[in-house]
Amino acid sequence: MRTVRRWSKPESSKSMSSSDQTEQSTLAPLLRQKRRSLPLFILFAGIFIFVAAAGALYVALRPVTLRIAVGPSGSEDQKLIQALAQTFARQQSAVRLSPIATDGAAESIALLGASKTDLAVARGDLEMPADAQSVAILRKNVVVLWAPSGLPVKGSKKSPAPKIKSLADLPGHRIGVIGRTEANVTLLHVVLTESGIAPEKVEVVQFGTNQISEMARDPTIDAFMAVGPLGSKITTDAIAATARDRGEPKFLPIDVSEVIAQRHPLYESEEIPGSTFSSSPARPDDKIETVGVNHLIVARQSLSETAVGAFTRQLFAVRQSLAKELPGAAKIETPDTDKDAALPAHRGAAAYVDGTERTFLDKYSDYMWGAILLLSGLGSAGAWLRSYLKRDEKAKSTALRDRVLALIAEARDGNSTDELNKMQREVDDILRETLTSYDDGALEEGDLSAFSLAFEQFQHAVVARHAVLDNMTSDLARFRSRQ
Repeated sequence: MRTVRRWSKPESSKSMSSSDQTEQSTLAPLLRQKRRSLPLFILFAGIFIFVAAAGALYVALRPVTLRIAVGPSGSEDQKLIQALAQTFARQQSAVRLSPIATDGAAESIALLGASKTDLAVARGDLEMPADAQSVAILRKNVVVLWAPSGLPVKGSKKSPAPKIKSLADLPGHRIGVIGRTEANVTLLHVVLTESGIAPEKVEVVQFGTNQISEMARDPTIDAFMAVGPLGSKITTDAIAATARDRGEPKFLPIDVSEVIAQRHPLYESEEIPGSTFSSSPARPDDKIETVGVNHLIVARQSLSETAVGAFTRQLFAVRQSLAKELPGAAKIETPDTDKDAALPAHRGAAAYVDGTERTFLDKYSDYMWGAILLLSGLGSAGAWLRSYLKRDEKAKSTALRDRVLALIAEARDGNSTDELNKMQREVDDILRETLTSYDDGALEEGDLSAFSLAFEQFQHAVVARHAVLDNMTSDLARFRSRQ
């Protein structure tokens, strides 16, 4: 008689399996949450970098508005700066101008020194802030000195000889200076001193630009001085007025102009061509030597190199077109970029003049490389974090695969259909967890293939064991039927 032995699985094995299943079911949601948080972290990091890059690009490309102090109101300087501001705005340039009206160059420089403006229009011989630098030369002002020849004697067509024929005749006389600025008086004193004349021996009387007729008719004024650009309307009108009221002018050359330029770097030796102020009659009748001083746009050294460079580039780009409505714009020149210049050029203007301006890539390549390195670092950090999180996933995957392999061995020794069905349900749970992990990206193709092989072997073991149990059940039934 054959006996059928029923094999029972050791209790310790059952207990271990139940404990493993409990631990795995507890860890699964946590691990799945970690897996899902990684893509969110990478997404938010990418959004942050994109927003930061967009913000940096907006700041780099948005128009810059520079305040510029200019005066007095109604002057040629103010008209020129206002036209520049309108042109820059109309062309939507990278740099815009916001004019600040002042009473004159002295106030403009004071605002610059107090950091209440970015740029200022002023003469180069005025007292500047210690860190003031030139951006552009708006024009060159020249000194014009002349004396009246006197009215003709009644009944005679010949004019009397003038009282003053040269600078050496000025001591003991009064000179009328056009303009209220002290800079003109200072310049006159420099001319007198370098010409060997004591300034205190010449009486100076200043007149406003609206007092030219009054000055021309004043019989106590023996000579006149004006400082302005060649062809200045103010100077031309003053010479015409004195010629009408006091006789044709005698122009006084400054023979020591080169000496003045050497000893006083803010001044330059210049020449006034013949017929500059009138062609009929010629005023002057021949070129005369004189002294010049630059009229500038100045900025503080701390002002952005990029902003000043862009402003200078725009200024010279519109100079010729602007000269059609404002002829004075054609006189705009680049600043002196020599290192030993009396008033050094701002590094932004110098870069434009010398052709050393940095391109967009030159300026921002460091930031771009930094962003690339940051993205690379974030990618490496994300890969490391993914690897770190997958460390637990790898251990869990290995444990589940080992469990399937263990169930294969148990299935081959299964004692009942119920026991095999219980194993099948556990493997179904493992299969479900495996597919979820694969969908979440926690399992690679190779891991899934290994699981597939294990599941296939388990199914073969279960089918084979079912066949054995069925045979054992049939043998037992036949044995009992023989009893």
